[in-house]
Amino acid sequence: MSEYMKQFKIQVASKIPGIKFQDKSGGELQLIKDGNVVAVIKDEKDYVTVTIKNNTFKYDKWYTKPEHLAETIKIYVERS
Repeated sequence: MSEYMKQFKIQVASKIPGIKFQDKSGGELQLIKDGNVVAVIKDEKDYVTVTIKNNTFKYDKWYTKPEHLAETIKIYVERS
């Protein structure tokens, strides 16, 4: 797992109570809340893709730091 994904997990865990992680192969991480997969995060070298409800968003790691991505996920989880 990349350093980016490790930092991302720490940030998400500190911002979203009750979130769980399921590591998948190939740098893929599922975020689980209340037994449901709320997001799938994929590390793709220079980019991170986030899939939420069949919508995929691509973030450049250079501009999107783990704490910013975690905040985006937090907002989504709170609204869903």
